[in-house]
Amino acid sequence: MKTFLTHRLAPAARLATRLLAVSILAMPFVGGFAHAAGDAIKIERQSWTFGGLNGHFDRAQLQRGFMVYQKVCADCHGLKRIKFRNLSQKGGPEFSEAEIQSLAATFKIQDGPNDAGKMFQRPGKPFDAFPSPFANEQQARASNGGAYPPDLSVIAKGRGVSTNAPVYLEPFLWLKEIVMGYQEGGPDYLYALLTGYVAVPSYAKKGDKLVKLPPGETAPGAVQCASVETVDGKDVCTPLQKGMQYNAAFPGHQIAMVAPLADKRVKYTDGTPPTLENYARDVTAFLAWASDPSLEHRKRLGQQVLIYLLITALLLYLAKRRVWARVEH
Repeated sequence: MKTFLTHRLAPAARLATRLLAVSILAMPFVGGFAHAAGDAIKIERQSWTFGGLNGHFDRAQLQRGFMVYQKVCADCHGLKRIKFRNLSQKGGPEFSEAEIQSLAATFKIQDGPNDAGKMFQRPGKPFDAFPSPFANEQQARASNGGAYPPDLSVIAKGRGVSTNAPVYLEPFLWLKEIVMGYQEGGPDYLYALLTGYVAVPSYAKKGDKLVKLPPGETAPGAVQCASVETVDGKDVCTPLQKGMQYNAAFPGHQIAMVAPLADKRVKYTDGTPPTLENYARDVTAFLAWASDPSLEHRKRLGQQVLIYLLITALLLYLAKRRVWARVEH
């Protein structure tokens, strides 16, 4: 029996070992391909409390993030999948019940019909979802120059970090992220977007090439380009369009949304410095929670499952040793 199993399993084991070895050897090179293009967008990985196997949300950070959302983002972006009472649940911002009732009452919720068959407005209640700032998409576009502000309920899950790696390296990228437990591509992108409003870069012409100048520098004949593409061996400048803002993290680098954050725009009550970076980090953490309110429970359950599997594997191994102990090999 042992000879039969060894004969059958050995090729599969060798194949799995080779694939794992190739994957590990390829990992150092995958990162190099990820941002090899000259005008590629590089999103830096941030350190988040909710990252990794033991990830958890910082309650104070979530409360600050909700404050930033409420004072800056809520005028244009909805949060329709979140109910007021979710803000008091365990694993979230954990506001008190009184705070939730007071917050909900500040909103007008359309309800009905009443006995006369008409819709009516009433104060919000904890079981209500956050109402949209606009009645419909057409009104939203009309108020934002034709651009449609997306709902932010699951924005942290709906966005991610893309790469410029060749297609044949994509599986190794996925494997690398699985091994490293990386799931924070959405938050990393949102943070980069919120902090990515900078001056339009200038480029100096050198023959058919455009050379990017350091920030603040200029040169004779320099041109400002939102992006640069190479067509038939010649660099082509795409200028910033009217009504658009330059953003280093946004695809194409042209975005309709004006910079939403600036230093001292929101006054924190816990002494946290009111800087753009802190605003961006806090509201990103809040949106990460909104996209995955059960993250802490899910990770605790995952830890328990891993412990269970390890114990089961150990028991199976000991049982196997005992069963086969008296069998001659």
